[in-house]
Parts: sequence; structure tokens; C-alpha cells
Amino acid sequence: MPPRKTNSKSPRVKPPKQKKPIPASRPTRKPAGPIFQSLVNIQARLRAPGGCPWDRQQTHATLKTFLIEETYEVLDALESGNSQELAEELGDLLLQILFHADLALEAGSFDISDVITGITEKMIRRHPHVFGNVIADTPAEVLKNWAQLKAQEKLAASAGGPAAESPAAPSALDGVPRSLPALLEAYQLTRRAAQVGFDWETVAGIFDKLQEETSELQAALQLSAAPNASAASREHTEEEIGDILFVAVNLSRFLGFDPEVALKKSNKKFKSRFQFMENAALQTGVRLSDLSKVELGALWESAKIKSKSPTEPVSPS
Repeated sequence: MPPRKTNSKSPRVKPPKQKKPIPASRPTRKPAGPIFQSLVNIQARLRAPGGCPWDRQQTHATLKTFLIEETYEVLDALESGNSQELAEELGDLLLQILFHADLALEAGSFDISDVITGITEKMIRRHPHVFGNVIADTPAEVLKNWAQLKAQEKLAASAGGPAAESPAAPSALDGVPRSLPALLEAYQLTRRAAQVGFDWETVAGIFDKLQEETSELQAALQLSAAPNASAASREHTEEEIGDILFVAVNLSRFLGFDPEVALKKSNKKFKSRFQFMENAALQTGVRLSDLSKVELGALWESAKIKSKSPTEPVSPS
């Protein structure tokens, strides 16, 4: 785990100041109320008796997969840089949110207006440096204040429970779902820990930790390769691999990159280069599985050269 920072500052408070005027060049938003209400009405019609059989059959559980798919399609659209595609995918994601709110309305829990009201109040409450008198001059201060406010809200909520209960103090890591993919879970856990000061001082410390975990994995591999190795040694090796991945996520986050996005790009690059190899082999009438390691290595180097971007540095590997 990273060393804990010792410097901790409370949010600064200042007298009210005159808000800066919004620049005249700021794009003007179209009124969203009527068109959003139209979407609400369409979704209600689809769920109503005589509406769409598929829509009427859905539940919160059956929609989980679609919510995940739409989220990743938004990420793909962001990566493509196609603004029209991004607008369309954001619409699909918005529809999923409305769908879940409509199901909740039918169950008597809440509706889309409660969702909007809740996030509106939260954004005002969590941004006292914009709507109040707190000073936050840097993004780091904003995130730290956000974490503190969130903890206070959770503590207040837990205090409102039954008197017989003695709820534990809320954790900064509460709310990170275990159902997240492991890479995203690690990112969210370390991001939230960093917001309360538990983070590395410099990137050099993370590289030292990565080297330490690599050495521990090598030692675990030696133990698991011994003739009398136990089943526990294999589990220990798996644990050490996990530690290396966890440190890599920390490194990405510390440098300001989302590890999920970074890995997605690497996956795309690998896929492109591997398919280049397949096509190159096919043109000679052979399959990749028929080539030697040396021949595969040569094809891989050709694929790397072919796919190099103008800004990508050339490496010997």
C-alpha cells in the first residue's frame, strides 16, 4: 500500500465574493425541458398497456447488461472522436437511466424528477467553492473537499437510523461496488483513498513499489516450481500477480490517466498489430500457427513499424 500523506488541510472559508460574469462567447444551450419531457412521454408510452412487448417485459435486472453495453459504447464513441456518434450513444445511455427511473415509478419508489432533483441538490452541496464561500483553488482541493462532504453526508445519514443500531463510521471507500471489473474497482479504491491524503508523494515511490512486487512474484514463482510445492504456493503466486496489477493501476491514476482507458487503447493496438500479422501470413499462404518463433517475431516487428503513429517514439522492443 502507498505511504500515507501527513499534510491535511481543512476547507478554507472566505467572505462572499462577486461571481465572475459568464463570457459572452460561451455556447448557448437549447432549452432541454420540452424535449426531455417528450422523451419521458415516449418511454411511458412504451411501458404502458398496449405499448412495446419488449419494453414492458424488462426489469432492473434484465437491463443491467444493456446499461453496461451502452456505457462502453459511449467510451468507444469518445475514442473515435465522432461527435455525432457520441451524441447518439449518450442518448442511448440517457434512455437507460430514464428506463430505470420509469420502473421505479411503477414500483412507487421514485421517478425521473426525483433523480434530477437529487443530483441537482448534490452538485450544489458538493461545490461550496462555486455556490458558497469555501475556497478551492486547485482540482486536488476540490476533490478533497468533495470527499470530506461525502463522508459528512454519510455520517449524518447513518446517524438517522434506528436508535438501537450503532452504525460504523462511514468509510471513504464506501460506494465502490464489488461488482465493478477489477481494474475499475482498483482505480476507484485508490482514487478515493488519495482524496483523503492516502497517496504516494512522488511517482518514484510507485516505481520502487512495482520493483518490490516484481521481486516478490519472482520469489513466489521459485517456490511454486519446487518439487514439494503446495497448492497454497500457487495461490500466493496469484496474489503477487494481483499486487503488481494493483500497483500498475496506482501508477496510471497518479499520472492522471484512467487505467481502463489506457488498457483499452493498448488492447486496440495489440488487436490491430496481430491482425496485420494474420493478413501478412495469409498473403504468403501460411497460418500464424505454422510459423516459427523467429518468423512470428519478425512479423510482429513489421506490424509495429506499420502501426507506429507519427508521435509514438521508436523503442528497441
